[in-house]
Amino acid sequence: MTTKYIFFTGGVLSSVGKGVTAAATGRLLKARGFSVAVQKLDPYINVDPGTMSPYQHGEVFVLDDGAETDLDLGHYERFIDIRLSKVCNITTGQVYAEVISRERRGDYLGGTIQVIPHITNEIKRRVRLVGKETGAEIVLVEVGGTIGDIEGLPFLEAIRQMRLDLGRENTAYIHLTWLPHIGATGELKTKPTQHSVRELRSIGILPDVIVTRSDYPVDDEIQEKIALFCDVDAKAVIPMVTTPILYEIPLLLEKTSIANLILDRLDLEPKQTPDLREWQSIVDELRRDRPAINIAVVGKYVELHDAYISVREALNHAAIANQVTLNLTWVHATELDKGDAKEIFKGIDGIVIPGGFGSRGIEGKIRAATYARENNVPYLGLCLGMQVMVIEFAREVLQLDRSNSAEFDRGTPDPIIDLMPEQHDVSEKGGTMRLGLYPCQLQPGSIAREAYQTELVEERHRHRFELNNEYRFDLEQAGMICSGISPDNQLVEITEIKGHPFMLGTQFHPEFLSRPNRPHPLFNAFIRAIRENNGIINKNGNYSACERIGGCLSSYLTNSIRM
Repeated sequence: MTTKYIFFTGGVLSSVGKGVTAAATGRLLKARGFSVAVQKLDPYINVDPGTMSPYQHGEVFVLDDGAETDLDLGHYERFIDIRLSKVCNITTGQVYAEVISRERRGDYLGGTIQVIPHITNEIKRRVRLVGKETGAEIVLVEVGGTIGDIEGLPFLEAIRQMRLDLGRENTAYIHLTWLPHIGATGELKTKPTQHSVRELRSIGILPDVIVTRSDYPVDDEIQEKIALFCDVDAKAVIPMVTTPILYEIPLLLEKTSIANLILDRLDLEPKQTPDLREWQSIVDELRRDRPAINIAVVGKYVELHDAYISVREALNHAAIANQVTLNLTWVHATELDKGDAKEIFKGIDGIVIPGGFGSRGIEGKIRAATYARENNVPYLGLCLGMQVMVIEFAREVLQLDRSNSAEFDRGTPDPIIDLMPEQHDVSEKGGTMRLGLYPCQLQPGSIAREAYQTELVEERHRHRFELNNEYRFDLEQAGMICSGISPDNQLVEITEIKGHPFMLGTQFHPEFLSRPNRPHPLFNAFIRAIRENNGIINKNGNYSACERIGGCLSSYLTNSIRM
């Protein structure tokens, strides 16, 4: 079967849900029996987001093969339940670096290198590579940014050419726009949609479907007006009204028949009747009144919640499975540097410290770990959060007052966290960390082993520093359990505090592998520990609700299929 391509473009505003729309559409196509892959085209000149500030770009999402990618790939993986690879994220920087490298080698035989055809040809080659490498029957391609962005023009020209290269029956174009609401008149305005479609058509791309995002209901008159002025069928104008429940989006889109419309456009017949009952059960659970738990996320980028989007979603997945409502409090780490931890964490049932880099806010995070340990508050540390937990334990329990990470204090006499040996000669920052999927051996009798229900797991990493093995024996003698170890026994991947209800840190990022219908075992165990601490019993009279939405443990281990 020839691979079919669906291209998603955005109107005059960014951040209105293009990535989630692509992900939800992929879910619907997969439910009809098709193998699906997704690709993000990012127009920025950076090679990848690995060195970009989270304030500008949000979370860096890491794939199995170690690719540092846009956060939208997290949406794709969570919604469609697939595992993507480095070919699924393209940046302008990658494209130009490849073309310039070929020019330097003389591959172009002295020809003049131009945007058309050289840059556009490289973009098209990388788009087609997704279908070849994954074997997907349908590839959804999201073009980042908005129509009119100068940096996005080569990508738009490339996807325009792909209809000529692949044939009309193998390509579809979906344009997502925003319908602003004018409060004074109570109207939804279609002009931004009309102008963005006109700009798109001037480039040579005629949208097959227009998805209209709005905070208010979109009536038939609005849809017919857009259809008339934008030259599409009225049934191809798809309203998508804002919902407070993220995972309801596939269900809302299913009601519009967008998937059948796309398949008809691509000359495809559904292979099976879509079954979205599992998604419906998730939404039903989110709408049900449930006991509330309060979790504090302590970080230094908390002003932009997208910096921790996978952590937030993984917590939500576990909360759904355990039939509780999740209330998140975002705590800036610097507030804890000198603030009253007891006051800041008043009413908090659990503490999460996610990953990060740099020394700002570190002392505040250490104080958060102290509070959790001394007050038996369930604690989950992710990457840097694990390192903070170890530093705190060394200072307070081992009495190594000046212990620290060599990342923050190169002169510390006790580098309890130190640079990995292979990182000492690394000078470049981008793509040089320990990245991607690595195995971890779980120790019998540990919380981690009980959570995973298996001996060996693989998790995604993104770090340079590790627990210093010179201190490992002393830490374990004092009550720290190194419950996850690399198979060669060289790297500590998971630590726990003996006798604590739940104080666990991971050197890896478990949040990247959590799914709405299959919460990650460690997040699930964390939420369960909070339930037990609070004495919450679910409506069935027990602590586990995972089996109702797919079985978090066995399903996690058997259904994480890579694409």
